[in-house]
Amino acid sequence: MVCSIDISEKPQLNNPILIEGLPGIGYVANIAALHLVNELKATKFAQIFSSSFQDFAITTPGGGTRSPINELYYVKCGGNNGHDLIIWYGNTQALTTIGQYELVGKVLDICAELGCKFVVSIGGFKKDEAQPIPQIYSTATDLETMQAALDLDTKVMVGHVFGIAGLSIGLARIRDFRGFSLLVDTPGMDPDVIAARYALITLGKYLDMPLDLSKLDESGTAINEMLESFGIIRSMTEEKKKEEQQLRWFI
Repeated sequence: MVCSIDISEKPQLNNPILIEGLPGIGYVANIAALHLVNELKATKFAQIFSSSFQDFAITTPGGGTRSPINELYYVKCGGNNGHDLIIWYGNTQALTTIGQYELVGKVLDICAELGCKFVVSIGGFKKDEAQPIPQIYSTATDLETMQAALDLDTKVMVGHVFGIAGLSIGLARIRDFRGFSLLVDTPGMDPDVIAARYALITLGKYLDMPLDLSKLDESGTAINEMLESFGIIRSMTEEKKKEEQQLRWFI
């Protein structure tokens, strides 16, 4: 297996927009995508497995296992700007350059088959300190689309955009998709619900879709629990135990 895709349904969608939401800096995209899936009651239609994902499984309390995975969901939005949504959510990116390119290519293939020609990627832009009001930066596939992003009160991103957030826009451009990124200021160490909130507010403006963010903290908590289960971050209880063990050396 290199990149295996299990498609359970091929929905009929109206000019859909792909929203990318994989883990990255500050887990901004991940929190935003999970909130969209839950709040909009999105329907899962594809699961993606890759040999470039992390090489382990996580056990569940009941004895089962969960694997690193990506998923695609759809939302029929009706009259909102004439676009349905495809939401790309997962608990990992690919760990190799080849895997990243293949993953993005496969997802764009699926989306193209469903009539999608526009991508919005979400991510974090690492800053040394948290900002009271995070700034949002953008890059785009073309100047016209860049202007649409700037009209959302974003700034031009200068430099590199690493990972899926950048690659999805870069590959979209050479495959005749259009799209832009939303990269929000974040310290980048822990799941940043505040940055995700600003990303969703800006996305809602573009989509002309009012988004209820009252349960966004729940999505942040869910992402935090997922990261703890993967061993990426430690729970507060574990950190406290670690500190207590270290202090014993001084007794």
